[in-house]
Amino acid sequence: MTGTDGRNARGDLGRRIAEQRTRAGLSRAEAADQAGMAPDYLEYLETSPAPNPGRGAMTRLAAVLGTTAAALGGAGMLLPPGDRGAARRPVLEVLSTAECRAYLAPGGVGRFLFTAARGPVAMPVNYRMLGDDIIFRTTVPTSTAAGAGPRRVSFEVDHLDDALSEGWSVLVSGQASPVTAQPELDKVTALAIDPWAGGDRDVYVRIVASEVTGRRIRAIES
Repeated sequence: MTGTDGRNARGDLGRRIAEQRTRAGLSRAEAADQAGMAPDYLEYLETSPAPNPGRGAMTRLAAVLGTTAAALGGAGMLLPPGDRGAARRPVLEVLSTAECRAYLAPGGVGRFLFTAARGPVAMPVNYRMLGDDIIFRTTVPTSTAAGAGPRRVSFEVDHLDDALSEGWSVLVSGQASPVTAQPELDKVTALAIDPWAGGDRDVYVRIVASEVTGRRIRAIES
C-alpha cells in the first residue's frame, strides 16, 4: 500500500497495535504468546494494509497491551483529540502544494472559516472538489458568509490519530461565492454532496484557492 506521500504504508490499525505494544514494552513474540495467537498472525495484524481480526483476537490482544479493542480500532468520538502526549520521536513536516491537494482530493468534512458579526467563525461542512475548487452545500443564512460576490475566507481539513500522536492539516485561503449560474449549478449538483447535518441545504458555495499550505506530524518508528 502506498500513502499519500508515496511511501509504503501499513494500515492504521496495525500501526496502533505496534505503537501500543511498544509502549507496553513487549516484543512481538511476547505479546502474541500472552494473547494466545501465533507470532506470524500478530505480524500480519501489524503490517497488513487492511487487517481483519476477529473480535475475540482483538479483545485478547487489547487486554495484553493494556488498552481496549475500541481504542485499537480508533474509537474516541466523544473526546476532543490531542489529550495524549507527543510521540516518542515526532517530526513536523511542511507539505508541498501537491501533497496538500492530494489530501483534499477525496473530499469529506472540512471547516469553513469566515468572519461574521460575532467575529471569526469555523463551521464544519461536507465538501467535494471540482477541479482545484472546494464545493460545499449549506443553508441560506450560512451562505451569506460568502456574500453576494467573492469574499475572502479560509478552509481547513485535517486528520488526527490520538493512538499514534500523528496527524496532518491543510489550510486553503481564497475567495468564496455562491454558485448561481445554471451550467455551474449542474456541475456542482452532479458531485452528489450529502451533508451529514441533513435538512434543506440548497445553496452551493465555491471556494477558489489563492494559497494552499499544510503540515504533517509523524512519529519516526524505531
